[in-house]
Amino acid sequence: MKKPFMVEFELPEEFDDDFISLIPSQRLHIDELLAVGKIRSYALSMDRSVLWVVVEAQSEFEVMEIIANMPLADYMHPFVSELMFYHTAEKLMQFSLN
Repeated sequence: MKKPFMVEFELPEEFDDDFISLIPSQRLHIDELLAVGKIRSYALSMDRSVLWVVVEAQSEFEVMEIIANMPLADYMHPFVSELMFYHTAEKLMQFSLN
């Protein structure tokens, strides 16, 4: 059974050219993960120092595999926490057409 995990990434203080060149592929990869439901949310702090991601996975090991496949993985330091629950307005607003 899949569970929600909050991943807080610490980002580098300054983004070098290599980091910046990987941003488009990171965005594409994240969009793909969102489309298949592996990631539920993706948010960046205004000062670009912290990134928050809610991941749906069966284990912390699976979360780490998802992180390892991200183009910017080598630049981000993750802190993973299993969540008790994760509620969003979109889950509450799902209606049955029956």
